[in-house]
Amino acid sequence: MRRISRITVAGAATASLALALAACGGTSSSSSSSSESDGADKGLAIAYDVGGKGDQSFNDAAYAGLEQAQQEFGYQTEDVEPTEGETDADKQQRLESLARQGYNPVVGVGYAYATALKAAAEKYPDTTFGIVDDSTIEATNVADLVFSEEQASYLAGVAAAKSTKSDVVGFVGGVDIPLIHKFQAGFEQGVKDTDPKVQVLTQYLTQTAEEGGFSSPDKGKTAAEGQIEKKADVVYAAAGLSGQGVIEAASANKVWAIGVDSDQYKQEALAQYKDAILTSATKDVAKAVFNLAKSVEDGKPETGIVKGDLKTGEVGLADSNPQFADNAELQTAIDTAKEKIISGEITVKSS
Repeated sequence: MRRISRITVAGAATASLALALAACGGTSSSSSSSSESDGADKGLAIAYDVGGKGDQSFNDAAYAGLEQAQQEFGYQTEDVEPTEGETDADKQQRLESLARQGYNPVVGVGYAYATALKAAAEKYPDTTFGIVDDSTIEATNVADLVFSEEQASYLAGVAAAKSTKSDVVGFVGGVDIPLIHKFQAGFEQGVKDTDPKVQVLTQYLTQTAEEGGFSSPDKGKTAAEGQIEKKADVVYAAAGLSGQGVIEAASANKVWAIGVDSDQYKQEALAQYKDAILTSATKDVAKAVFNLAKSVEDGKPETGIVKGDLKTGEVGLADSNPQFADNAELQTAIDTAKEKIISGEITVKSS
């Protein structure tokens, strides 16, 4: 079980599936029925963020956690897609429907669920709710599943600085928000601490998620191409589904991309581009989601801030690409930086 900080900054969330199917998008459910009185043994349910299932990023990671829970606990699960232009009321309906049907825990994937999850949690106090990437909800039945993304991004910066030949690297953020600022800050610090002469180009795709910053591979591709034209030969994307466009651009221009959240080198949808993926700054959303489900099964639900970092092993760098894993000089630099972060010798900025 992970370290739990009982700061009770949790959120209110229940779930709505019946209305979610009709008005809030379809389901990619692993359950056999959506009846609210089918008597099935129900467990974990997740509601996806923008980009939905198939984003090759943290929505898919959440689904991996759901699959693990289903296999280990043998119960019925549910996962529900978002819809374009949905409101907080739509999200709240989705969460409340899931809670009403008996799913426990119910997880909202992404900070955008904060308002809806808080309201749902208040209406269903006997249901445990989880929210990924938000630490603002104060409720006794909510677990805020957050990560030290800046630490993994620092290591990505070390990798970029050691790999660039042009002394120019790029960062592409999906949406200009504090969460993504953590990725940028850690990356820039890692680059500069490793080699101060390396320039970091930064671009955000949109100001709001509604504009498609996390769900538009074409925007990511255009941004990466612009940075590559300015001599960037390593580009790190923290942009959800939009990051696929960054990886595509890197592959086409024979430069390095650094993926995010999941090990993107291993993802089937990106197989044609994998030789351009140096590494990925990962956060183990799957483990966080599974651990929350396990805590409910064990009768000791996680609540408050539940944080994953380098010390817990829930953020880090993927080493699937042999060119990355077999580079002894690069690995030594990354291992040294990791040890210093864990020991406290290096404090990574989050903004």
